[in-house]
Amino acid sequence: MPVRSAVQIQAPPERAFAAFAERLGEWWPREYTWSQGKLEAIGIEPGEGGMCFERGPYGFRLDWGRVVAWEPPDRLEFTWQIGPTRVPEPDPDRASTVEVRFEAVGDTGETEVALEHRDFERHGDGADDYAEAMGSPQGWPYILAAFAAWTA
Repeated sequence: MPVRSAVQIQAPPERAFAAFAERLGEWWPREYTWSQGKLEAIGIEPGEGGMCFERGPYGFRLDWGRVVAWEPPDRLEFTWQIGPTRVPEPDPDRASTVEVRFEAVGDTGETEVALEHRDFERHGDGADDYAEAMGSPQGWPYILAAFAAWTA
């Protein structure tokens, strides 16, 4: 079962997409990284095939996903190669999928940022609990709330 979460931000879709995808390192919660307080960078390389990565001290780099669709300002999709125990999963066949859509809310100048995280079954054992955790208030809702607060 997919996990869905959404927020509205005061920005048109073009700015919302750019803020989410190109400035990830400015808003992504540090406690949701491996490097945490030592994090040097976290980002998404633009374009299909780009890597989702984290960089920490002393050359530490971890690729935690790959861009599947880069369609500004409407849609971004990437693999989620982080397993249920937060261990990186290098096998793309064992990765779930995160899709983020950016849709204008009428003529208000706002954008709905709607995220769907699906294909949890590819993670194998612990997939149901993982989906439940990512759908909980401490999962994607927390992460998207951090994005919304940063854009405010």
